[in-house]
Amino acid sequence: MKSYKFKVNANGYTVNIKSHEDNVINLEVNGTSYDVVMSTEIKKIKTPTLVRSASKQPAAPLQVTPKSTKTKIVAPIPGVILSLNVKVGDTIKENDLLLVLEAMKMENNIIAEKSGVVASIKVEVGQQVLQDAILIELE
Repeated sequence: MKSYKFKVNANGYTVNIKSHEDNVINLEVNGTSYDVVMSTEIKKIKTPTLVRSASKQPAAPLQVTPKSTKTKIVAPIPGVILSLNVKVGDTIKENDLLLVLEAMKMENNIIAEKSGVVASIKVEVGQQVLQDAILIELE
């Protein structure tokens, strides 16, 4: 395993460690084998464990409660309104295209999550919006 050279009182010693199991070390000093028993156990190097904090829950999608009379359509990401495909008073169905939002040079279609009537439109074409900004309210 390992080899060491010592000098004690002008005498040279070559120590070769042959094996190490628990508290017993088998070594050879200048060609003579010895079994050495350690009085205390040698501490073993522990591999560190990586502890990670719990991951944050992703933002929950908009929940529609039956008591609520209005459903709010919000911006999923910040961007610019490219086009509005509805106007106040329009009756829409689930998955109808409401507007197009440009974010990072990509066009994102914002669709209706449920059927209803457009109660109000809170944005205009060309307007910049932040994430979670209210875009359209449905009744």
